[in-house]
Amino acid sequence: QVHVVESGGGLVQAGGSLRLSCVVSGSIASVNAMGWYRQAPGKKRELVAQITSGGSIDYGDFVKGRFTISRDNAKNTVYLQMNSLKPEDTAVYYCNAEVLTTAPLRYQDYWGQGTQVTVSS
Repeated sequence: QVHVVESGGGLVQAGGSLRLSCVVSGSIASVNAMGWYRQAPGKKRELVAQITSGGSIDYGDFVKGRFTISRDNAKNTVYLQMNSLKPEDTAVYYCNAEVLTTAPLRYQDYWGQGTQVTVSS
């Protein structure tokens, strides 16, 4: 069994910052890509940022230098530092992890429950 738990969401004023964290735990052999997605009401879920175990990073086009993704491989934890937040960043942010489980030994995608980020104008 694998658990993906996000934390760090909340309410912030425009221009402010938040730091999201996501811990993956359970029957894990290794974790490959870890990332953050978001979904606003009435919109499709979209990629915010993704980082591989080797450190390769992709960002959504809208990030434009405002967000930084990082990870601690020893702790199976991924972070998202969000600066210069805008009202349009308001959404539920989901953590995603590609996990090599121990039993059975195979890669599977796991999602967290999501954490709400609300940016007021």
